[in-house]
Amino acid sequence: MSVSLCGHERIDRRSLALHRAIAEKLRSNPPLIAIARDNLDRWSLANGRSQPYWDAWREILDRPLGEVLDLMLEDSERMTAMRQATPFAGILTPKERWAIYEQFEQKPRDDS
Repeated sequence: MSVSLCGHERIDRRSLALHRAIAEKLRSNPPLIAIARDNLDRWSLANGRSQPYWDAWREILDRPLGEVLDLMLEDSERMTAMRQATPFAGILTPKERWAIYEQFEQKPRDDS
């Protein structure tokens, strides 16, 4: 089933759906959080424009897992922005990620 949303709203909802799936994997396998920490360490070497977000994620990842998961899924302007610079790349398999992407595909409208 495809979700009928436009523009940024669709992207933000898709990002939240991806983070829900990531949270489920982290809940069942907490050591996977090391992937996010490793990503932050590696990406921070470049000191890019997303550095303030990565610093904020680093602080979040230092919290207990339950708090991390709650923040990941928080429906707030701040966390919506934070999810755009997510450190959780590599936790979902390509198949898991594409299954979520397919739910948010934009289908052409049939105006006939």
